Amino acid sequence: MRKMNKPLAAAAAAAAVIGLTACTQTTGAAPAPQAVVNAQNQNNIQVQSQEEVKVVPDKAEVSFAVSSQAADPKSVQDLNSTDVDKVLSFLKSAGIDEKSIQTSSFGLQPVYDWNNGQKITGYEMRTGIIVSDIPMDQVGTLLSSSIEAGINTIDRISYLSSKYDESYQEALKKAVETSKVKAEAMAAASGKSLGEVTNVQEISSYNENRYTTYNADSATASLEAGAKALAIEPGQISVTAQVTVTYSIK
Repeated sequence: MRKMNKPLAAAAAAAAVIGLTACTQTTGAAPAPQAVVNAQNQNNIQVQSQEEVKVVPDKAEVSFAVSSQAADPKSVQDLNSTDVDKVLSFLKSAGIDEKSIQTSSFGLQPVYDWNNGQKITGYEMRTGIIVSDIPMDQVGTLLSSSIEAGINTIDRISYLSSKYDESYQEALKKAVETSKVKAEAMAAASGKSLGEVTNVQEISSYNENRYTTYNADSATASLEAGAKALAIEPGQISVTAQVTVTYSIK
């Protein structure tokens, strides 16, 4: 049998190395963090890592709506305009900056009597209003007072924090630190030692998770029941960051 020289034997051994994969189970729709040996370059280890930071919100955004009904389209338009003007006046008198008030949507549709051959019995017009930058200590009072001003629908209450960006940076830092721990463990298991970082890539999009939503149905129910002070429990916002880091190995 012909002997293979050492350089060729080393090359054959390197070509036979199988990529290693280690997965950590995560909750939600986010992909599981993973670490892999680069199949094309056996001198690299690529690690994917995700970390989370919790932050308490200090601002809120509320999506209201004013719905009006009348016998014909012109009448319902006039009525809805009057109702919306009352609501806007209320919001401004409550101390909401005009720049934080946005008319977000309009809708006009017939009202049917489904028990009488789809007969049109009137029309309904709906105007959506978004109020942003509400301090958390004012949200409950604003919600409990809004029903008296003519607001008859609360679609959504969202929360945000002025420290969100700071928290995201912290989550990014933790994700990179976690990736190093994973890479060191994998390198040691492969009989290698970890070298320097050769590439870092941010693969998360923190804007998608900036807001969380409060249960609008329970908010509306409380207002309709005549609540004077609606209790708001915003909890915490989950800030996640995900990165892919490539290390050299030796």
